[in-house]
Amino acid sequence: MELEKEKLIEIYRKMLEIRRFEEKAFELFGENLVPGTIHLYVGQEAVAVGVCANLRKDDYVQSTHRGHGHCIAKGAQLDKMMAEILGKKTGYCQGKGGSMHITDFSMGILGATGVVGAGIPLAVGAGLSIQLKGTDQVVACFFGDGASNQGAFHEGVNLAAVWKLPVIFVCENNLYAMGTSQSEVMLIEDIADRATGYGIPGVAIDGNDVMAVYEAVHEAGKRARGGHGPTLLECKTYRHKGHSRFDPAKYRPQEEVEKWIKKDPIKRFKTRLIDIGVITEKEAENIDQDVIEVVEAAAKFAIESPFPDPEETLNDVFSIE
Repeated sequence: MELEKEKLIEIYRKMLEIRRFEEKAFELFGENLVPGTIHLYVGQEAVAVGVCANLRKDDYVQSTHRGHGHCIAKGAQLDKMMAEILGKKTGYCQGKGGSMHITDFSMGILGATGVVGAGIPLAVGAGLSIQLKGTDQVVACFFGDGASNQGAFHEGVNLAAVWKLPVIFVCENNLYAMGTSQSEVMLIEDIADRATGYGIPGVAIDGNDVMAVYEAVHEAGKRARGGHGPTLLECKTYRHKGHSRFDPAKYRPQEEVEKWIKKDPIKRFKTRLIDIGVITEKEAENIDQDVIEVVEAAAKFAIESPFPDPEETLNDVFSIE
């Protein structure tokens, strides 16, 4: 699939935005400025960007605990995201949601949940709302390999298949559910094979190749918008860091880590763009430097922003009696 030069550069820049944002968040955590913990998306950038580059503003994204990349790829503002991660009043949830709950309905970002697999039925519900409204929107539902063993996965995918809902199920298979290897909990090599049991397409792709992801989602999107139901995409990728900020990831063989680091999705795409004449090495450096400056400005905004006032604790809280 051939894309215009501007689109290719946009994809490259967006991947860099995620990488530099996560690196800065990691740095700020080390300075004790981030409450709680964070789950970094470093290494998986091609998945979020390849998926969201196909989506419209009115399409939906259901995220996970490792969701910064999804939000950035969908168009969230870096300054408001960083402020939310730091627990500041200027964040997307006024500092009350933090890293795992960044939400922006105006961008179709439905938020995330720290409960593994819990976003799948929410995405199915969003897909049902689209069907009832009669629009041609789609829902991109992200989850990990561990979530594919949850009952919510099987129930959600089955229901979406039966009702032909416009949901693209995106399994980000980074080989480990926290510290548990995929090989220890399932006998199949491709999680995409599970789609057969629900009568829908299942496609396993190289999740570190942003164009492979883009093309697979393009086809899944056409199917969903055409009323033909969901697709299960398995993007094989790898997180460069541990499960969370506190995880040294000593359970992973060093040779495995080194092998995957060599498959870095950003370096691969940069090389590809240079080889086909879309950008030069110098232009790539300029894009990266510009992104770094934007991320630094976002961090400055977040650091200088105020915390919510104690009196605001119960604001935006509601109950149904």
